[in-house]
Amino acid sequence: MRIGHGYDAHRLAPGRKLILGGVEIPYELGLDGHSDADVLLHALMDALLGAAALGDIGKLFPDSSDEFLGISSLELLRRTERAIRAAGCRLSNADCTIIAQRPKLAPYIEEMRLNMAKALGADVSQVSVKATTEERMGFTGSGEGMSAHAVVIIEKIQG
Repeated sequence: MRIGHGYDAHRLAPGRKLILGGVEIPYELGLDGHSDADVLLHALMDALLGAAALGDIGKLFPDSSDEFLGISSLELLRRTERAIRAAGCRLSNADCTIIAQRPKLAPYIEEMRLNMAKALGADVSQVSVKATTEERMGFTGSGEGMSAHAVVIIEKIQG
């Protein structure tokens, strides 16, 4: 078994859709980034890649490449799953936390879990998503941005 941790943060900006866990959430601001800026999936991908010692999402999906401009992070997660499987690994479980002051995310969490599990070829019971605030402290608490952490356990299935 191998453990990985991922972290990501993005600034909130007008004129962008808010996508978290592959779910479009109604809100006046969205996350700014080269792809759809799904901070939750970016943290999860970094955790998976780290656990498999395959680098990070910047290595696999550089923001200098037009190929990834505006791409769905669910597609990037599917590609990440293929990369860890090619390395002889598979997900055992993922525990993810989104840090955001607003909007309230509880109504969307089950759909996020389903999206993530499907993209990973896993059962939804293997994917946990939680949301919390920072009580109006820091860049997430002020509404300037959002961040996410992910911790994963992967299993070696070959070699």
